[in-house]
Amino acid sequence: MTVPLLTLNAGSSSLKFAVFDADGAGLRRVAAGQVEGIGSAPHLTARAGDGAAEERRWPAGEHLSHEALLGAVFDWIEGALGGARPAAVGHRIVHGGSEFWRPVRLDAELLARLDALSPLAPLHEPHNLAAVRAAMAVAPGVPQVACFDTAFHHGHAPEVDRFGLPLEWEARGVRRYGFHGLSYEFIAGRVAELSPRLAAGRTIAAHLGAGASLCAMRGGRSADTTMGFTALDGLVMGTRCGALDPGVVLHLQQAHGLSPEAVGDLLYKRSGLLGVSGISGDMRALLASDDPRAAAAIDLFVFRIVREAGALAASMGGLDGLVFTAGVGENAPEIRRRVCARLDWLGCVLDPEANAAGPGRISAAESRLEVWVIPTDEEGIIARHTRELLA
Repeated sequence: MTVPLLTLNAGSSSLKFAVFDADGAGLRRVAAGQVEGIGSAPHLTARAGDGAAEERRWPAGEHLSHEALLGAVFDWIEGALGGARPAAVGHRIVHGGSEFWRPVRLDAELLARLDALSPLAPLHEPHNLAAVRAAMAVAPGVPQVACFDTAFHHGHAPEVDRFGLPLEWEARGVRRYGFHGLSYEFIAGRVAELSPRLAAGRTIAAHLGAGASLCAMRGGRSADTTMGFTALDGLVMGTRCGALDPGVVLHLQQAHGLSPEAVGDLLYKRSGLLGVSGISGDMRALLASDDPRAAAAIDLFVFRIVREAGALAASMGGLDGLVFTAGVGENAPEIRRRVCARLDWLGCVLDPEANAAGPGRISAAESRLEVWVIPTDEEGIIARHTRELLA
């Protein structure tokens, strides 16, 4: 082990991690795992190299802090990797606001400034920052680096990020930011390796998971995206509503008396696929169900992808290719089939066998659009940025 780098992606109830060996010019993933059930029944699952998965469970109801659980992760890493402890930690931070669009080394002052962005990403930012503080406590003196999900979308044309509000509000940070940028940065790099022709052209990348968005990339750079001021905007998601007439929020508050907190809970946690189906926000469960409500949720999900894809194609003045990634994008051939069938007017034709097989090019030879399935690797991007910043 030369220089082990740890990456952390913390959520409200989970903590995903990966360890990389920064050997020379390359980065090699040597371990990975996650802690699930934070706040209820914590469960650590981890694997070093090609070895068997190892597990540790804590009793239900044991409300361990991020610090305590991260200490367990550090202990596992040290045991699994022959005493090696991370020399640096890279964190996924969802929102960088207007100011942070490059990776930065974290300290107490920067953490306080990032705390102010938590209202813009309430499901993610507080937990991201809790993991930073926990890592600082568990490994004092070890460099901590923030990598921002909004950064890839920096540099859009002003009209792409501007709302139709008085400009004084834009000066206060009320504008579109876009998210899933670490995933899109990785996809842009892989497209350049797999298809230089497509990388030089106009591509829509579809990050479809519990959170979902599309990114229009021209020449490998973000030109437009479906998420905006917050991660609520754009596509219908697992539990999030996606794009919504702002008048609906006023109606919920004024006509039905919902508090801001109740509206936030509704839009972030009880809407989307879960809200429409009344069954689940998990696409796997919906595809396996014969309940008409599951079908209605899937139909809405596909429709919104197709509508937003058409808008992004117009934004770029055309389209040369489409890339599916993330949990649903990588693992649900039926969703890919339905989306591409509705994009046939753009010259999109799938190879059914390639689509069923998964990663790789899945468009037919006669397709005008190149269509790919590319697994994403946000952890690899975080590790790369961490090493480059600290070099």
